[in-house]
Amino acid sequence: MDRRNIFKSLVAIGAGIFATRSSPARADAPASGVPKVVYHLADLDKVAFVLGNIRNHIEGMGGPDKVQIALVVHGPALKAFRAATPNVGLKSDVGAIRGSGVALVACRNTMEAQKLGLDDLLPGFIVAQEGAVVRLAELQREGWVYLRP
Repeated sequence: MDRRNIFKSLVAIGAGIFATRSSPARADAPASGVPKVVYHLADLDKVAFVLGNIRNHIEGMGGPDKVQIALVVHGPALKAFRAATPNVGLKSDVGAIRGSGVALVACRNTMEAQKLGLDDLLPGFIVAQEGAVVRLAELQREGWVYLRP
């Protein structure tokens, strides 16, 4: 990881901590007032790590009703989310986070490059028609905290 990525990660983490601590949205706040966090996943070797981060994030916030999370996947990482994958643990993890309300977003550009349709991916994915990086930028503009573990 180069210095620029380390710096970006630290800024994102700091923003996330600040957003969750300074926000009036706490235990009894309505769902619309909860922090919104988008995880960016492009590296195949980080899939299990990121899914673990998301599980820990939900648990650390006190449950799925205390945080809104989206997972935007593109590049080599999308291969891990193919429905035909033999990785039962990964399928279980994806089902669990989906059941916790995590939005699963796949990049249209990556899907085309890998010749995948939505039916080729695990259940629950939607397509970022404009591409993953554009969707990530849109979510940040809407106030979502950006994390790229």
